Amino acid sequence: MIDSFATGNADVAYLGIDIGGTKTIALLLTPDGQVAARVQAPTPARHGPAMVLDTAAELAGRLLDGGRVAGVGVGAAGTLDPATGTVRYATDSLPGWAGTRIADELGARMGRRVHVDNDVNAAALAEAWTGAGRGREHLLLLAVGTGLGGALIRRGSLERGAQGAGGEVAHLPVPGAEQLRCGCGRRGHLEAVASGSGIAAAYALAAGEQVSGREVAARAAAGEAAAQRVLDHAGGTLGAALAGLVALLDPAAVVLAGGAAPAVLSAATRAYQAELLPAWSHVPLLPSALGDNAVAIGAARMAMEDR
Repeated sequence: MIDSFATGNADVAYLGIDIGGTKTIALLLTPDGQVAARVQAPTPARHGPAMVLDTAAELAGRLLDGGRVAGVGVGAAGTLDPATGTVRYATDSLPGWAGTRIADELGARMGRRVHVDNDVNAAALAEAWTGAGRGREHLLLLAVGTGLGGALIRRGSLERGAQGAGGEVAHLPVPGAEQLRCGCGRRGHLEAVASGSGIAAAYALAAGEQVSGREVAARAAAGEAAAQRVLDHAGGTLGAALAGLVALLDPAAVVLAGGAAPAVLSAATRAYQAELLPAWSHVPLLPSALGDNAVAIGAARMAMEDR
């Protein structure tokens, strides 16, 4: 089922699409950053890239009827080549996703030019424009979802790096994760601890029961000690890593986004503040202001900037 809502009509708007491992969101954005309409559906990740792109195109088609769309942008999971819109590398949250020519294949389905970048890059653009990082030219964003993503804004623009993966922090080695498998297939990385999948894996080791990261958070909220210990460890590990990254990257603020972020925010904030060096004590750790819409808003912003 596709949920939708509208907050108004716009004669000119930009279409932003968020292709994630669990859900796909499309929205229309006005030039001043207001969401005019939005649709959502589950991502058929296990059915392959073609079905994933079909779903994105179907959602977009619902919004392209009526009104004038000036540009289309996509934020997608994986490491992408922004020049070609092709996925260079992807984890197992989207099987077969590596090598997918999103810009060409989705553009052919829609009959339009499509701008594509990594989903966390898109979220960082959005948060720096109208979200928690508004007014700051230097921003580090961490997205805590099924996996763990990162993006860096320098002087108001994305710092993509040599391969389009600038700001990615998921594969930093961290203590205590040696037995935990990361989404990349190796062990011992930050994502293996401080992500939804990592939280679920840690809980399975601690409690002997396999449940989702969302369920672990629910059990912690209900007072279960084992679940709370897992979240405290995930958040503490993440917060300490972020404090080190602030010293390395020197952002004006750090934004924590993603569906699993609220569950680890408290522990992450405590560890972050405890580990932050005095020279950066003024750099805040902030929750996302745009929630689930951040990636799609940033994708629309990309299309807007490219005109």
